[in-house]
Amino acid sequence: MNKSIMQIQEISARYGDNLALDNISLNVREGEIVGLIGPNGAGKSTLIKVLSGVLRPSGGEVFIQGQSIISLTPAARARRIAVVPQARQLGGAFSVRQAVLLGRTAYLGFLGKPGQKDLQILDWAMKETAVDTLADRKLAEISGGEQQRVLLARALAQDARVLLLDEPTNHLDLKYQVSLLRLIRELVDKENLSVLMAMHDLNQVSGVVDRVALLVDGSLRCIGKPEQVLTPENIQDAYQTEVEAFLHPGSGKHYLFPKT
Repeated sequence: MNKSIMQIQEISARYGDNLALDNISLNVREGEIVGLIGPNGAGKSTLIKVLSGVLRPSGGEVFIQGQSIISLTPAARARRIAVVPQARQLGGAFSVRQAVLLGRTAYLGFLGKPGQKDLQILDWAMKETAVDTLADRKLAEISGGEQQRVLLARALAQDARVLLLDEPTNHLDLKYQVSLLRLIRELVDKENLSVLMAMHDLNQVSGVVDRVALLVDGSLRCIGKPEQVLTPENIQDAYQTEVEAFLHPGSGKHYLFPKT
């Protein structure tokens, strides 16, 4: 079993008087993808904000490679953890190259001028995500699926070992959803990255993740392999919808459909 790279220990978080996360504990291992699922308002985005250092928890602690994220400077944290938001959060004035180069910000010197190593990593990240042919185009000129690849390239340029993704396939056409998830899986396997990814479509989960964490009302209901978590009982309880589970005859993957 691969060793743990991120430890989430008894994390709670609040928005004012509202408890958004309640005593969450889980680990993310090297070379694995953990899918984060749950109904709207379950706490998926809030957990990603806590793990990225954007939101300070009201209780508990998060460790990355043995260090508390609270003890790290923003630059040091960015060298360890990269966040991939949804493409609609991108500004359209930047070129693709400029947007990906922002991933090197934590490594640049006082003058902020990229060196040879920065440019080499920039080129590598764009090639790995197949956006190198778009380098000089403005973000406003490319599709949503291409923009999401740019955001993934920016995260790779950070040279971080942990990637946090907040529903990256949301608002994308099916073609781009499938290609993006395949790319994420390939990069994790090739580069031994660790990914925690909030996911909306439950039938995309089995094909890409190693483990699934189910959040309900800010609490971790269960975590395990897809076939252990994506059961009709768990999903009906969490989503208040009756479903049936099917195994794909070719892939053996687990899929869910509403009862008719």
